[in-house]
Amino acid sequence: MSTPIREATELGDARRRVETLIAQTPGSPADAEQAFREPWELRAFALAVAAYHAGQYEWSEFQLSLIASIRRWEADGAHEGQEPWSYYEHWLTALETVLAGSGLLSEANLDERTKAVLATPRTANHHEAHREPVAIDPAR
Repeated sequence: MSTPIREATELGDARRRVETLIAQTPGSPADAEQAFREPWELRAFALAVAAYHAGQYEWSEFQLSLIASIRRWEADGAHEGQEPWSYYEHWLTALETVLAGSGLLSEANLDERTKAVLATPRTANHHEAHREPVAIDPAR
């Protein structure tokens, strides 16, 4: 059984691992806090890392999905009105792809959750960064 001290230590260790990963992200500035332009980017990064550590997918599978997303964007580069470059948009697409491929995320579930987020008032502070740990429920 976990004790509060052990849980706090594990969370601290997990946070340090994520901070190290962030600092090693290509193009990251020396200050890892500035590696993300928007709070959702940090959340997407943390979710992908947490899901991997929870054994939800292999990291190489995620990497291949990320590469495929970026290649699709590059192939569409000649199209007018294309979305601007966003590394973490591709990161999120890759995460959705691997989770859908493993059966953990369905298109209907994703649509349902998207509608719920969009229905949340902007004043609910969901757009601000929160320094809370991200957990993936392994029972799901």
